[in-house]
Amino acid sequence: MQCYISPNLMKKQTHLHTGWKSSEPPAVTQPAPSATMSAKSALNKAIFIPNDERLLAAVQVKRRTKKKIPFLATGGPGDYTTFVCLSVTNKKPALVFLTKVKQFGGSSSFVRRSQWTISQLRQVNGIDSVRDCPEFDLIFENGSDQWTAGSAGEKCVFVQILHHTCQRFIPERKPEFINCSSKLLGGNSILHEAADTVSSAVQKASQALNERGERLGRVEEKTGQMMNSAQHFADTAHKLAMKHKC
Repeated sequence: MQCYISPNLMKKQTHLHTGWKSSEPPAVTQPAPSATMSAKSALNKAIFIPNDERLLAAVQVKRRTKKKIPFLATGGPGDYTTFVCLSVTNKKPALVFLTKVKQFGGSSSFVRRSQWTISQLRQVNGIDSVRDCPEFDLIFENGSDQWTAGSAGEKCVFVQILHHTCQRFIPERKPEFINCSSKLLGGNSILHEAADTVSSAVQKASQALNERGERLGRVEEKTGQMMNSAQHFADTAHKLAMKHKC
């Protein structure tokens, strides 16, 4: 027995199927931004400036050990970008924070997830003191995070700034930096290189000013001598003129 389906019925069913709308449309995943200057600028404007803070450094990261998350408000598991940010308050005395910020797929906004004061940081593990690698760990009083940065260079810049900030703002009980190469701890730090460049420029400018001052001093001295000679010549000429007049 063959079953006959009317073409009109098929069209109606097709129309009903294509016209169906879900109450929860599928999330549209946009390419996650890297921790570039534009992303850092957006983070600063969205998260830190409204709280009277200033962003010092940010690195885009992924967990090396995934946490089991049963439900995410937006998108599916893994459908987000994570940034670890270092910031300082504008008010004195300055407070320094490490903040975990997420941006979910399909959203242009950022969400502050966790925050610690820099005094709660106990250890920074660079994983390898010889080979450049993107992995690093942050150990706090009440927990730890194992991260992989987008590149070894991004991790290097972040750890350098973090180390410099700890040395500046933590007078006692500074966090321990282990398995870190010398360049991460200031041996060839970009911060020190920049400071050396500025110091060198200031020194050269000061030397140039001193040399210029010495030259001006010599010119003034010669000018004074010439003026004295001219005055002496004028006095002598005047005396001779008066003598011949008499």
